[in-house]
Amino acid sequence: MTEKVEIISIGKELLMGKLLNVNAHWLAKRATTLGLVVDRIVTVTDNVDVIATAVREAVQRHPRFIITTGGLGPTYDDKTVEGIAEGTSRELALNDNTLKMIAKKFREQKEGRKLEFSEEQYKRFKQIMLEHEHGIYSPYFLRMATIPKGSRMVLNPILEFGGLCIILELESVTLVALPGVPLQVNAIFEGLIVPLLKAAAGNVTFVEASLDLRGIGEGRLNPLIDQVMKDNPHVYIKSSVRGDQIRAGIELYLSTTDENPDTAENNLTKALTQISELIRENGGKITPVKTTKSA
Repeated sequence: MTEKVEIISIGKELLMGKLLNVNAHWLAKRATTLGLVVDRIVTVTDNVDVIATAVREAVQRHPRFIITTGGLGPTYDDKTVEGIAEGTSRELALNDNTLKMIAKKFREQKEGRKLEFSEEQYKRFKQIMLEHEHGIYSPYFLRMATIPKGSRMVLNPILEFGGLCIILELESVTLVALPGVPLQVNAIFEGLIVPLLKAAAGNVTFVEASLDLRGIGEGRLNPLIDQVMKDNPHVYIKSSVRGDQIRAGIELYLSTTDENPDTAENNLTKALTQISELIRENGGKITPVKTTKSA
């Protein structure tokens, strides 16, 4: 059975069109190539109740993973942690281990850049370190270390990028809360989350291919796709017009997964051969196939 993933993107800036939702696009692609199925992508604003509702509804659908992005910072509009706590009926609590981990990361980051400090900045840094040694932390650190009970925080393995991630296990569902900065999302996902998804997906091979078509419109192409998908139920096929379809052509995308790599490739090859023959019979022209495989 293919494991499912739901993605919840959090941020008013996404809904306003101020920023492109590059995180959802990238995460969907990576999860798919790892052999899982992205079942839903939702974008919500920075509001505790709205986030909680999105999380609660996602949990009720029982996907294997729920991945949120954005809203993990210490500013007034970072509401993700509170939303997750409310949506999963968990209390928020200051986690001492997390607090020490964040302070340690802060110290390492600052020490790595101390040559850039002015004398005054360096004195302030040393004062903060002394306060930490005596258990005195700023509201910034305390807020960052306050997470839902039962969850754990992990920090970006790439020190210079910064960023953190919260992981909460909910029976059959694993909720992963990622930051909003794409560089941090990519680094944390590849370094810490990919192993979790691979373990859930098992030995699944994902194979995809694309064809560039000329001389055939979607009106004639669609019945051919329907026929091939009926004959090859394990292969997904999607057409996409590149500009004006008469002059710019159409991209045809095919993909499939299977626990047996040979079966996955054979299924894709069979569908590719069939659709290519039907396209040529209907006057279409095909440029070379682009095929990729990942496990």
